[in-house]
Amino acid sequence: MAIREILEVPDARLKTVSRPVTAFDAELKTLVDDMFETMYDAPGIGLAAIQVGVPLRVLVIDLQPDDPDAEPEVCHSHGGEPHTHQPTKKEPRVFINPEILDPSKDLATYQEGCLSVPDIFAEVDRPAMCRVRWQDLDGETHEEEMEGLMATCIQHEMDHLEGILF
Repeated sequence: MAIREILEVPDARLKTVSRPVTAFDAELKTLVDDMFETMYDAPGIGLAAIQVGVPLRVLVIDLQPDDPDAEPEVCHSHGGEPHTHQPTKKEPRVFINPEILDPSKDLATYQEGCLSVPDIFAEVDRPAMCRVRWQDLDGETHEEEMEGLMATCIQHEMDHLEGILF
């Protein structure tokens, strides 16, 4: 495993539309391992392959911080009560060729940051829930309804796959 350089604005490669993964091989596994090590080192909770200069549709996400005593994240949904995300142990997740199938009409607002846009944070409205289909490292297809911080994070990272920065 290796820590890779995270591309930062104004690097033009961040505007690249990533291509689908077709080979589920040792090279892909190495990329994913490196992405997790890079994300944890930064530290961050999500990273798209394009952020380390690889234009493939690969995301890694782990909503759990290194510090178990970290303050919980708070999300304010439009028309609803605040939701709290309490940190616990690590939960690394890999999403290959992810697709959003059914975003909710209800929105949630989180203060987002980005490892490729250091020291900038913004309130961003996104669908509060979404159904996501993706492949794992073996090429097996999965589908899951995401909500809260996970829904926001996966949508943020998927924007990177389209060359979009928040």
